[in-house]
Amino acid sequence: MKGLSVKVKITIWYVLLMVLMAGLMLSFLVLVSGSVSTQTAMDQLDQAVRANLTQVDMVDGSLQLGEDFVFSDNGVYILVYSQSESLLAGQVPVSFTASEPFQNGLTRPVSVGANQYYVLDFWVPLSWESGVWLRGILEAPENPQLLTNLMLIALILMPLLIVLAALGGYLIAHRAFHPLDQITSTAAAISEASDLSRRVDIPRGNNEFTRLARTFNQMFARLERSFDAEQQFTADASHELRTPVAVIKSACEYAQRYGESPEEQRETLAMIHRQADRMTALIGQLLSITRLDQGTHIAHQEKVDLSGLVLEVCQDQPYPQDRLLAQVEPGITARADPALLTRLLQNLIDNGFKYGKEGGHVWVSLRQESGEIQLTVRDDGIGIPKDQQEKVWQRFYQVDTARTGEKGGAGLGLSMVQKIAQAHGGTMSLESIPDLGSTFTLHLPLSQPA
Repeated sequence: MKGLSVKVKITIWYVLLMVLMAGLMLSFLVLVSGSVSTQTAMDQLDQAVRANLTQVDMVDGSLQLGEDFVFSDNGVYILVYSQSESLLAGQVPVSFTASEPFQNGLTRPVSVGANQYYVLDFWVPLSWESGVWLRGILEAPENPQLLTNLMLIALILMPLLIVLAALGGYLIAHRAFHPLDQITSTAAAISEASDLSRRVDIPRGNNEFTRLARTFNQMFARLERSFDAEQQFTADASHELRTPVAVIKSACEYAQRYGESPEEQRETLAMIHRQADRMTALIGQLLSITRLDQGTHIAHQEKVDLSGLVLEVCQDQPYPQDRLLAQVEPGITARADPALLTRLLQNLIDNGFKYGKEGGHVWVSLRQESGEIQLTVRDDGIGIPKDQQEKVWQRFYQVDTARTGEKGGAGLGLSMVQKIAQAHGGTMSLESIPDLGSTFTLHLPLSQPA
């Protein structure tokens, strides 16, 4: 059976089980029918003997049998014996040659050669000192009609039962394994066409195949996210690394082609170093966002003193303390990843000073309001036009293309901020007025998901 499919194996086992149960049921019926046949014969013998008990009497010392006395009743032989066990009336069956002692009121089987009989005796007292024995003899039926009919029905129906069991078992197995066939075909289609967007149809109910289909869909969704994140990372890296690589390559070619003074060499090396630092920072940010997209960088949440964390991050910044102002409500705690929240706040503060006006300020506030925790970073910079505010969360998007030099970044900071907020079950909001400043707010529920 090693080369057979699971459906065929289940069908075979199902048929064998049905045949076994049918055999057991038939054996039970045969046993019951034999018992019923025996009990029926004994009841027939008992009724025939008892019907003649009142027909026996003794008149003037002579045995008198009533008019309704029956010596043979439907196979039952009725005999009358004296107290000394001498036959007084009736005829013993020819084949009954056994010498069976009398036992009052006990029906018992008696074997005579290959034949079996049932014998029942009753003592009939006719006076204080005398009486007679009334004996009934019935030959046991050799092959009851009921048993014969059962065997005949079994011989006719057993092949039909096997065929129906095989067909029914295969249909049940085929229907039960239909979701598994879908899963197999979907997985094969994904393997052949590399289409991770396809999903398995989830059958109704809550059985094993339903849970398996849901698990496969979750796995396909996770693979699709990972594949998309990998493609996004490759596209982002190839796009954004092109400029610094081109700058480094041009600088190296110029230095090789033309002789440079020591001062020019130092400037060239400094430029190459700046571009290398930019590439390193860009790759690190891309990797962090990709891990958040894939779910491989999971927020390790723990109980965090947010008030202390915000104050500590603000104090560690290299910006002047009179330009970075913090207003924090004490005692605010939440379940969060302190490293990720530190990075979120760091990015927002850097963004505020980077695009702020000369000598501008950044205000950081933490408060608990409207059933949530609000972490706000506000600046008095150039602001963001209304039609571009939704785009700032996109990767590599920059509002002002003039900021792509030393002052500008790769356009990944706010995208990472949004990913970190989502990893904590929170959201980001933006309010901005051109030439007046922008306000970024992290909204965290009071009870973050574990």
